Amino acid sequence: MKNTLFLVSTATIALFLAGCGDKPPESASAVSTKPALTVTATMPESADWPQILKASGNVAAWQEAVIGPEISNYRITEVRVNVGDKVKKGDVLARIASDAVDSELDESKAAVAEAEATLAEAQALNERARQLREKGFYSPQQGVQTQTAADTALARLNAAKARLKSAELKRSKSSVVAPDDGIISARTATVGSLTQPGEALFRLIRGGRLEWRAEVTAAELARLHTGQSVHVQTPNGDEISGTVRAVAPTVDPQTRNGIVYVDLPPEAASRLSAGMFTRGEFELGRQPALTLPQAAVLLREGFAYVFRLDPGTGDLAKVTQLKVGTGRRSGERIEITGLPADSRVVAGGVGFLADGDTVRIVAAETAGKAQP
Repeated sequence: MKNTLFLVSTATIALFLAGCGDKPPESASAVSTKPALTVTATMPESADWPQILKASGNVAAWQEAVIGPEISNYRITEVRVNVGDKVKKGDVLARIASDAVDSELDESKAAVAEAEATLAEAQALNERARQLREKGFYSPQQGVQTQTAADTALARLNAAKARLKSAELKRSKSSVVAPDDGIISARTATVGSLTQPGEALFRLIRGGRLEWRAEVTAAELARLHTGQSVHVQTPNGDEISGTVRAVAPTVDPQTRNGIVYVDLPPEAASRLSAGMFTRGEFELGRQPALTLPQAAVLLREGFAYVFRLDPGTGDLAKVTQLKVGTGRRSGERIEITGLPADSRVVAGGVGFLADGDTVRIVAAETAGKAQP
């Protein structure tokens, strides 16, 4: 009898519990609410960011001076500079053998002395003829002859002085000097070689100034103007600030690109080299941007996604995967388009989530300690 009552009571209790809807602790519903990840939440922030135009181009000398000999067929006896040396205006770069020039100079000096003596004699004869002509001993024709001889001697003296001046100038050109301050960028001068007309012995970057010649499309060319700020990258990843000096008035018909000339500061010569290919960015102005941390954006198969947090119970919420557009970047943040400004999204670890997952939301300072 007692056993029968126990069985009835047990069955009655089971039916009562079933009617009340109670389920075992390890039911499927309990398992489904287990969070896939512990995350922190963030919202888009509005920021005033600069508009950037990226371009590439070559670094070149602002102006390059070609230095050659001013006298030809003379032997170079000394070269004083090498590529990369900094020079000042008037510094001697090379010397040319001056033996032959010195002999020409001495010859010109002797010719001047001879012409001076001839002139003195002609002038004395002319003066004596004038005095005798006044006394009636010389005819007017003889006076004209002596005056002509004196004038001819004076002309010959002037010609000799001109040749002397030319020889002195030639003698001064036996030293090849720098026409301006700058950096030697090329050198072909060698000791023992003969100078040739039109030969370039050295090339000089005037003032040590470099410029960046950026190539941009015709459409982008219209957005650029003199005075805009530019940031040029160096090989080690640093940036050098420059300024747009000029915008080319023409476009290459083959490439459809135009050249923008960017002045670089003097210190750029120690970090960049003429002929180097590099990239840079033009600042076109500022424009508001809706931004998120880059860790909150998932890049997959060429598209960008964020995981929006849907309203949940307590600290649990489901995530919805949304495709968004991306734009400018600044530091650790990225511009987002196509996302409402009041959306709450997962701030990190998005690579471990899938659409519809449940997550546990914690404060940012406890995120590193929380466990999923």
